[in-house]
Amino acid sequence: MVPVSTHTAAPTEGIPSAPGAFIQDRLAGWVSDLTTLHELTERLAGTSTLDSALHELLVAGAALVGAARGLLVLEPADGRGPSRTIGLGLSHAELGHIETVPRSATAYGRFLDGLPDTGAPLASPDILGDPGLDPGCREVAARLGYAASYTQPLATGAAEAAGPDATARTTGRLGAAVWLYDEPAEPLERQCHLVGVYARYAAEHLTRLLELERARADAAAVAEELLPSRLPRIPGVRLAARRRAGPGAGGDWYDALPLPDNALGLAIGSVGGSGPAALAAMGRLRAGLRAYAVMEGEDPVAVLSDLELLLRMTEPSAAATALYAYCEPDRRTIVLAGAGHTPPLVTGERRTEFVETTLSAPLGMLSCWEAPSVEFTPRPGETVLFYTDGLLRRTGDTRDRAFARLHAAAAGVPKVLRQDPGAVADHVLRTVLPADGTDRSAATEDVAVLAARFD
Repeated sequence: MVPVSTHTAAPTEGIPSAPGAFIQDRLAGWVSDLTTLHELTERLAGTSTLDSALHELLVAGAALVGAARGLLVLEPADGRGPSRTIGLGLSHAELGHIETVPRSATAYGRFLDGLPDTGAPLASPDILGDPGLDPGCREVAARLGYAASYTQPLATGAAEAAGPDATARTTGRLGAAVWLYDEPAEPLERQCHLVGVYARYAAEHLTRLLELERARADAAAVAEELLPSRLPRIPGVRLAARRRAGPGAGGDWYDALPLPDNALGLAIGSVGGSGPAALAAMGRLRAGLRAYAVMEGEDPVAVLSDLELLLRMTEPSAAATALYAYCEPDRRTIVLAGAGHTPPLVTGERRTEFVETTLSAPLGMLSCWEAPSVEFTPRPGETVLFYTDGLLRRTGDTRDRAFARLHAAAAGVPKVLRQDPGAVADHVLRTVLPADGTDRSAATEDVAVLAARFD
């Protein structure tokens, strides 16, 4: 038997309740925030191009601050570029309306210009009702239908601000993101903290992608300088060239040079690898071929034999493919030889076929030269396409299917375009290469096309 007391216990006034529920709620909130940040930063880390990273940053920031629209301005402080403006839920015309507001009147413009007292995030909770804002800001906001904004600077080396009104010192301004609200609003302190942490990580990631894009642009500029600035004009033939550079700055190249007696030398080739080494090898091969073509232009086998020796002496560990053609436009004859290179394609109104060339190993892999040259005669109005192997690999198909795809593209050139070799090359590139960019690995290949139309 348990005795039951007849006394009533006194109320426990003044004793605080157990803090377990409060702590659990706070911990759950922190775990949720950390999980969200982890997922968003993982998605951002998965971006490999500057444009995709900018778009991901804008979308993730909008989710963190609870906004529906926004814009991001990339404008590095070092002035080396690139500069871009992208929008989320805003058309190009609407972005143009926003840019009509003077930069000094906008929070992102003041930050990008490096004006005093800038660098920290800035909220405008009621744009239409704030008399201190520039009238242009209120006019554009009313026209586009947003009532509040939150601006987050993007910079590397940002020091932690001592308070909400402090100015963050930055060592490298990259740009600023602005998120827009349809109604008067302001993000919570927790949201501001989350987007600030995310922005600091995003700035470091953008810096790496920015340097990578600059390096690719510099390599592409060097590659363009190594190629002919313009093609020669020879009676009886019209020339056009196209080049699609991959992100790795490979060594695909082409050349066309006038020779004595109104002859023409056409060359195309590819150096294995990518980067500065491939560009240097490409420049040496092209310069060497020009010299050998002047000395022994009528004999393509001798030209490529000399080029083989040059490659062995200067690039003993490199391999390259090349094709050289000696053309006499007045007779419409072409004598060519190739070293591991893809065969040319001749196309016209009555035929589209690959030129049968003899098989040969690439330059740098030959024990002795055994492949003779071949001669063929294009008909009046036909175009001969010389191309690099990257055109086939970019299709993402097997070798046989890639050749069939190229053949069908050349055969399907509309009649109105066959008069222009540049139009023929453009049509082939548009038809052969995947327009949706589904094959990411193949898209890294360089592509060079040289088209010669004989009258």
